[in-house]
Amino acid sequence: MSARVVVVTGASGGIGRATAVAFARRGDRVALLARGEVGLQAAADDVRAAGGTPLVVPVDVADADAVERAADRVEAELGPIDVWCNVAFTSVFAPFSEISAAEYSRVTQVTYLGFVHGTMAALRRMRARDRGVIVQTGSALAYRGIPLQSAYCGAKHAIRGFTESLLTELRHEGSNVHVTMVNMPGVNTPQFDWVLNKLPKRPQPVAPIYSPEFVATSMVWAADHPRRRAWWVGIPTVYTITGNKVAPAFLDRYLARTGISGQQTDADARPDDPQNLWWPADGEGGRDFGADGRFTEGSWTRDPQVWASRHHGLVAVVTGAAVAGAALLGRRR
Repeated sequence: MSARVVVVTGASGGIGRATAVAFARRGDRVALLARGEVGLQAAADDVRAAGGTPLVVPVDVADADAVERAADRVEAELGPIDVWCNVAFTSVFAPFSEISAAEYSRVTQVTYLGFVHGTMAALRRMRARDRGVIVQTGSALAYRGIPLQSAYCGAKHAIRGFTESLLTELRHEGSNVHVTMVNMPGVNTPQFDWVLNKLPKRPQPVAPIYSPEFVATSMVWAADHPRRRAWWVGIPTVYTITGNKVAPAFLDRYLARTGISGQQTDADARPDDPQNLWWPADGEGGRDFGADGRFTEGSWTRDPQVWASRHHGLVAVVTGAAVAGAALLGRRR
């Protein structure tokens, strides 16, 4: 495949950083959008080392006009945008009753409206050319809310809702612009080092925890196979989404018992812990947090569900053949 122009928001760390590098390995030209300039410059070095061409564009995705200007700059310096990946987010770890209205608004502006603004900027250019792909970074929590993450879960639910509406509109138009959503499990990202934390202990992902480099391969795969409306990454994502469809009340009780302690480590939170709600933790005077958080040991780097999801046609054929063979053998006996 020839080199493409790819935009990744939230590219300074975590899934965004790993996704930018994954595209760079193909020789793509990758625009890196985020607030933290220290992290962005380090991400640019990673993209360059992987074989891609980076373009650093500092921007707060909560600012729609700034995102539009960023898109103009990308097309002026790299060329027409082929793929736009919305990844940027922020959050607050706290019970709902302890989150202020201003904090809730900020999470919503970045995590939900940031995706809206990125999608708008991408569509303004892609619809005119009648081609392009938008990849939304979703989550199992776009289907199932959990304690201590009400702001994040609300934003992810909203992203899924507006994306589904947009899909129907594009289909009605007969557009060749595609939108797909990649729903993630718990991932070892710097999120758990820099989101605003009001808990007594430092936060952690819901186990099992996946490496950002592994889930980034699903972002690239989705960009290459955008006709599927949504992708589920990892066994936990499958059982969370399907379990919530089948037994939501059971999950309410289960999460009430286990969800709060399960999202906290044994380490005490400290007043000087970094946080990126209002300003980037990897901005001026900050440090580069990289793609990986502090849970690298034991992080999953493979999952048979991901392979099966990408090759579901083959899985269906093999499964059908096995069932037919078993039935034939049973009749012979």
